[in-house]
Amino acid sequence: MKDKKTAKKASLTGDSVMGQRIVLLRHALKLTQVEFSKKIMISNGMIAAIELGKRKVNDRLLRLIKITFGANEHWLRTGEGPMLEQDRTPDYKISEALEAFQKLSPPLQDLVLEHLYKLLEYEQSVKKDL
Repeated sequence: MKDKKTAKKASLTGDSVMGQRIVLLRHALKLTQVEFSKKIMISNGMIAAIELGKRKVNDRLLRLIKITFGANEHWLRTGEGPMLEQDRTPDYKISEALEAFQKLSPPLQDLVLEHLYKLLEYEQSVKKDL
């Protein structure tokens, strides 16, 4: 009986620590609990419970957070390494950019693309100089 209580206590501690990492990630992304939960399509109450260590973080949720926000799954699990995957744009940024782009008139879409290509050229030239 004592072993089950010890195992449960250790598990709760692990969930609490992972919940705190999710808080850190959410703050780094400058998102509220409501915004964060909407982007991964779970309830705000579930995120709140996870952040408080009252709910377990399952593998599916970790993968969803990784895919949506570009989070480093190893960091989420262990706290080791960078918080975010390097050289990766989180899916929610791409979705937001696409949604805004689609609302523009065709001439403005062309203008956005023109500026985007100029920004890419500029970034490449700066990288060459380094």
